[in-house]
Amino acid sequence: MPKDAAVEEFARRVRALKERDGRSYEALGRRLNVSASTLHRYCSAATVPEDFAVVDRLAVLCGADAEQRRSLEEAWARADRARRPATPEPEAVPEPEAVPEPEPVPAPEPEPVPERASKTGSRRWGRVALVAGVSALVGAVTLGAVLLTGKPGERQPGKGPAAPAAPPAPPPPLTWTVASHVWEGGCGHAYLVERKPGPPPLPADAREWAVARGAVHAGETLVRVSVQGKGAAAVVLQGLHVRVVERGRPLPWTAYRMDQGCGGAVTPRRFAVDLDRPRPVARPLDGYDASGEGRTLPAVSFPYRVTAAEPEELLVSARTAGCDCRWYLELEWSSAGRRGTVRIGDEEGAPFRTSGAEGRPAFGYDAEGRAWITAGEYGQGG
Repeated sequence: MPKDAAVEEFARRVRALKERDGRSYEALGRRLNVSASTLHRYCSAATVPEDFAVVDRLAVLCGADAEQRRSLEEAWARADRARRPATPEPEAVPEPEAVPEPEPVPAPEPEPVPERASKTGSRRWGRVALVAGVSALVGAVTLGAVLLTGKPGERQPGKGPAAPAAPPAPPPPLTWTVASHVWEGGCGHAYLVERKPGPPPLPADAREWAVARGAVHAGETLVRVSVQGKGAAAVVLQGLHVRVVERGRPLPWTAYRMDQGCGGAVTPRRFAVDLDRPRPVARPLDGYDASGEGRTLPAVSFPYRVTAAEPEELLVSARTAGCDCRWYLELEWSSAGRRGTVRIGDEEGAPFRTSGAEGRPAFGYDAEGRAWITAGEYGQGG
């Protein structure tokens, strides 16, 4: 297939997906985290994406099946090969011809010095000494000019040799895993979705379900962070901070509840975050021991101690009513005389995203009728 034809065929398939879905470039771009102009260039054959992942997400978003996605990937591979210029073979460089070494020239024999010295001869030797002194002075000035250039690795006047580049900082002595689609009690959660989705997923499949539909946490995001050391040395967790990197107006989408609400035991290491505050903080909450008669566990503040054999689990509940917030967690640590902070985002390292949903239409799922039914408006704690 000719180069231009391969690119046009790929663009035709992308356009077909977009036209079948019916949404605008702006709407699809927001769901895919790309600009509308970028998506338009894919559809118009102006460019081919560097990676197939963004096109694959578009195919899933537009309802393509597995066979259509495989066919689309093959078309992308042909277009990707076509858009890469052919690499010309390097020209052979002829070897330089050997240059014969010059024959040594015998030094001239010195002229005999007359026995009778004269004033003229004395002046001649004085001029020779003067020329030699001037040459030495010129050499010293040249050397000084070189030293003043400040070239890397060379000694400068009044300074020692240039210091070598500082070695990279060692990695932090801890590791962590993140679950950003945790449901309250294992069943209660709500998402904002632009278009009516299919049936709700099982809790274990929540992330894939939400990503495929561009769903955003409605009102609250529950994040579970499991932290442990990399070795026997203890790592002290000094504090947990919240950094909001972007604020926007709450999304005007519909709220879909995964369940009408359910309860469950609260873990001891739980923190509440109010994203609507100018500077949100992670506030420790009381826990609950569900064994036996049950009892309240007082909130435990930082610091915590972790090792490779003694991990710690933190559950963060972040709420908002007034913004579409993108935010990170920052965990401060110290160990063996070192200190640092690690930034924690979702499973892909991107910021968490939570949008207010107050007053939005809310739907619950009727398992018997296998349909979404209206549940009024999303309210406080919805």
